Amino acid sequence: MTNTTQANKANAYEGTKRRLKIWFVIVALFMGWALYTLYTQIGQRDEAELRLAEVQQKIDKASKQMDELQLQVDRLNDPEYIAQLATKDLNLVREGEKPIRVK
Repeated sequence: MTNTTQANKANAYEGTKRRLKIWFVIVALFMGWALYTLYTQIGQRDEAELRLAEVQQKIDKASKQMDELQLQVDRLNDPEYIAQLATKDLNLVREGEKPIRVK
């Protein structure tokens, strides 16, 4: 009976050993998949951050341009500025003024 008991214990030990090996293989495969997924997601996040930075630069540039255009619109609503532009660009003078021409 001791031989049978020892044989059963040896078979049980071998079965446990086999189940542990299978379990470790499954865990190793899962960890490999998890690491691969993590690596690809980090790469995708980095690409998204680069695209975000580019878009943010475009937004900043457009905002700056919009501010400059708004300033120009505000200036064009001022009659004094319009008079300066007319004098400078079109060589117009007000009534009673004499233009000065430099040769």
